[in-house]
Amino acid sequence: MNKIKKILAPTDLSELSKAGVRYALNLAKAVGAKVTVYHAVNLNELMEYGSAIEAQRTTNHAYRPADLLLEKYEPALTRFLEENFSDLLRSVDVREKVELGRPESNIVEKAKKEGMDLIVISTHGRTGLSHMLVGSVTEKVVRTAPCPVLSIHPEPRQEAIEKAAAVA
Repeated sequence: MNKIKKILAPTDLSELSKAGVRYALNLAKAVGAKVTVYHAVNLNELMEYGSAIEAQRTTNHAYRPADLLLEKYEPALTRFLEENFSDLLRSVDVREKVELGRPESNIVEKAKKEGMDLIVISTHGRTGLSHMLVGSVTEKVVRTAPCPVLSIHPEPRQEAIEKAAAVA
């Protein structure tokens, strides 16, 4: 088995995606790996955001919706990490990356390009009708990834609270 040196931890910044990121950070701490926490902003959001900007734009100001959207999500990813994983951030080598695209293909391409040894991803993130129509991002990543994928099933909040109480 190859040593795990580089872990990709995709997130959509949702509550349910925290489980995958936490697992990736704990694993990296245990084996001395580096983690890239990665958020791929869906292109549909770029179109919606671009339309909103266009409606507010004045003729004298140049703008690029893609740049503005990245400027919105880069600090959001930093906040997500600091608010949820501050206990691990000092003990793990963490990189943050936000890009535009289709999450399922961006995650796979990022893993190929960066030579990741493992992808750790939650089985659930944002859900809704689009999930039912096109399938989950995790499922598509598992099928096409260039490296092993560890899918983490987030525990329902109540079960997690009861387990924590039982341990204490």
